[in-house]
Amino acid sequence: MRNLDMTTLRSFLSVAEHGGVTRAAAALNFTQSAVSMQLKRLEELLDIQLLDRSNRTIALTSTGEQLLSYARRIVELNDEAVGRLTEDAYEGEITLGVPHDIVYPVIPRVLKTFNSVFPRVNVNLRSSSTVKLKEALQKGEVDLILTTEEGVGENGEVLIEKPLRWIGAIGGQAWRKRPLRLAFCKFCIFRPFVLRHLEHTGLDWELAVDSDDDRSVEALISADLAIGAMLEDSLPPHLEMVPGNSDLPELGSHKINLYGLRDHSGEVLSELAGMLRTGFSSPAPSLVRQA
Repeated sequence: MRNLDMTTLRSFLSVAEHGGVTRAAAALNFTQSAVSMQLKRLEELLDIQLLDRSNRTIALTSTGEQLLSYARRIVELNDEAVGRLTEDAYEGEITLGVPHDIVYPVIPRVLKTFNSVFPRVNVNLRSSSTVKLKEALQKGEVDLILTTEEGVGENGEVLIEKPLRWIGAIGGQAWRKRPLRLAFCKFCIFRPFVLRHLEHTGLDWELAVDSDDDRSVEALISADLAIGAMLEDSLPPHLEMVPGNSDLPELGSHKINLYGLRDHSGEVLSELAGMLRTGFSSPAPSLVRQA
């Protein structure tokens, strides 16, 4: 009887999710050689090839893709069992505030990992604007918040800086119209920033929606009735970046910041903050199987 080892499965899963051995080693706190050795052990145990190493980028083979679904289920079940049965399991509640336009793709992965480590801690997700989240933090209504800002405020920590991009409907033409029709939530942190850039370049514009509902804004943009702006890599699947050959001004970049972590923060809160740092510093690229 051949038994799958949890360390080898976890190493394989981390390589698949992080897109390579180097990032997987950093996430697991292993050396690169240790991760490579675990992959070799797993391939030898099953007598199969899991990774296609013929190109510069690592890709899963067809058998590797098949094992990946099993590995996720096995590791998740292991972590759930250990988490529920350990005597040192934590209990409590954390409220995390995140602007709605940077929830995907990082936050679901982070919360899934956090829940596997601390299954008895309830995490409440509060999605709102940067302005409202900062107010909620001051009132003690949330424990940690992420923000999107040009700079970083007092007691804030920069996680990553990303370009701000014009966005529109898939295959849309709204970006060509003049005056330029814009769709932004009332409290969107990007709104005054974008308007300043337009006024500086002299482009005529008008607001196509007056709403504090982000979903209404996305609906208008996806209908090709207006355009907006979002951080790169955070676009929902029904929107796309405006073509680079447009005459719209460059919007520079914004920072994703973390607030709420203090010297006296407990271990659970610190662990969540650490997972957020990792999640935004090394987003997992998708692996495409080579033919």
